[in-house]
Amino acid sequence: MNSLAIETNRLRKVYRGAKKPAVDSLELNVRQGQVFGFLGPNGAGKTTTIGMLLGNVFPTSGNAFLFGKPIGDREIRRRVGYLPEKFQFHDFLTVTEFLDIHGRLYGMDAQSRRRRIPETLEMVGLADRAQSALKTFSKGMQQRAGLAQAILHEPDLVILDEPTSALDPLGRRAVREIVERLKAKGTTVLLNSHLLSEVERTCDEVAILRAGRVIRQGTVEQIAAPLSTVTIELETLTPSLLEMIGRIGAFSRPASTEATITFESVNDHEIPNLVASLVGVGGRIHSVIPNRESLEDIFVRLMDDEAT
Repeated sequence: MNSLAIETNRLRKVYRGAKKPAVDSLELNVRQGQVFGFLGPNGAGKTTTIGMLLGNVFPTSGNAFLFGKPIGDREIRRRVGYLPEKFQFHDFLTVTEFLDIHGRLYGMDAQSRRRRIPETLEMVGLADRAQSALKTFSKGMQQRAGLAQAILHEPDLVILDEPTSALDPLGRRAVREIVERLKAKGTTVLLNSHLLSEVERTCDEVAILRAGRVIRQGTVEQIAAPLSTVTIELETLTPSLLEMIGRIGAFSRPASTEATITFESVNDHEIPNLVASLVGVGGRIHSVIPNRESLEDIFVRLMDDEAT
């Protein structure tokens, strides 16, 4: 069985009249069961890529596969759930009626719909509004309803396009918990979001797009800068101890503290040896804090690098 949920090979899309391709030679691999972050600035090609994966946009060239089958395969499409960023619902329907219609479109039988609709509403926090009309829902509640329709038929792949854009912090936490539950069941989740802190918390791996191409793919640790700073707090810093520490490596001392030192340009695998060296010269260590790049830092750095 193919271990990839999503695979693209030199996938390209050029819209009629456009001077540049929206997606250009895209190479993307998403393993089954992953929560995968799909990132990039506006205009990077994320929406076009998602449209091609769903079969709504025809590629100009290249190939793409879902679970080893070509995009557009009807049976594979039944295994996909999708929450678009810009959704419009029939607001005269109750949320239960809305989900029932989508369940029929997914090919679910009446018994499955009766079972899954209450389960899904409970999962997204709308169980108490099951008979409420969508027109009475706030933007955030509509987002939850959209998420419910994306997971109603228990798909193997869920594509979420900005699923937390209209949600408050509690709503974002709820979505994060739903994504974790989907992952625990073995569901693959493709997550497009500008909330990079949420992506960093949730995703196993990320791909960063620019101008229709993947410029980095991997875990946050893999695509981060290889060097970081390490701040170490010691019990005391005597002049003799400082002299011995200076033989270990260059460091700085924040003016606001007396017993804290910072080593620059330290690889993660060097930290245990650094700590052992400090203990070896008599240092009594209270804390060791590696200061790594956040996903937002990485994203901004990569965009700046590509622009130069």
